[in-house]
Amino acid sequence: MQRRNFIQKSSAALAFTGLGTSLFAMQEFQDVKPSNSAFFKLRYAPGFGTFNELAGKDPIDQIKFCNDQGFRAMFDNGFMGRPVEDQAKIVAEINRLNMKMGPFVLYADFSKESMVLKDNDIHQMLVDKVKAGVEVCQRTGLKWALMVPGRYNEHMDWGYQTANVIDIMRELSDIALQGGMTIVLEPLNKRDHPGLFLTGMAQTYAICRGVNSPACKIVDDLYHQQITDGNLIPNIEASWSEIAAFHLGDNPGRKEPGTGEINFINVFKYIKNKGYDDVLCMEHGRSIKGRDGELALIEAYRKADNF
Repeated sequence: MQRRNFIQKSSAALAFTGLGTSLFAMQEFQDVKPSNSAFFKLRYAPGFGTFNELAGKDPIDQIKFCNDQGFRAMFDNGFMGRPVEDQAKIVAEINRLNMKMGPFVLYADFSKESMVLKDNDIHQMLVDKVKAGVEVCQRTGLKWALMVPGRYNEHMDWGYQTANVIDIMRELSDIALQGGMTIVLEPLNKRDHPGLFLTGMAQTYAICRGVNSPACKIVDDLYHQQITDGNLIPNIEASWSEIAAFHLGDNPGRKEPGTGEINFINVFKYIKNKGYDDVLCMEHGRSIKGRDGELALIEAYRKADNF
């Protein structure tokens, strides 16, 4: 709150120093409700670009803006592809503000069969991916990398495919564990992504138990799982020991909380009562475009966080 008040009073001066946000972005800060300065109960994590209208497009300015509005985390699916110097700047600002970063995408090719097969070339590709992810985590201090096992094979028994996924994930998890990285597997719904192997929480839980490594966990995407299984809170409870992170999005529409059928107040209350203090990535769109939509997004999370 103090930092934002300083910004509001000093926007004209900072605009000409080159040390902070542009004058345009500074003026936008003044229109956001002061109540938004209180920290949220959970670490909801906007993605970079969520508040381009209010905060400008500079990643560091976006981190500062999100922190001012009470968010205590960020996520960036494409973090691994950023220049090394940009990664360092982002992580330095995240650490300065005592925020957290959610999982970045390490491997998610929806077009190919990969982990379900015993194939030497695919095996080496996955090993190389994980080693590259470990290098990023060791250099930046991040700890989660997201992987999707790819498509299923139409001609192989499902049990053999599951065993192959467990086998490769055991090896990949050993590499990750030695490097201080945790792989999070994401199940996705069959409607939006037909043909993928990993779709449900129970299935992913079983694979993680089979791998039996602290470096192989689940990212529970509530949008996908509302479509696939529903029954969100019981599935969170049943899978709790293997969940490392969450993705958010209401259904239908994959927009902010309050635009669909998910009772986010109850879900968030349940997650908070479990003692969870890691990241919930806001991997969704907005129901309203432009600046008004960005303000509505903040307000939607204020309402959902009111438990």
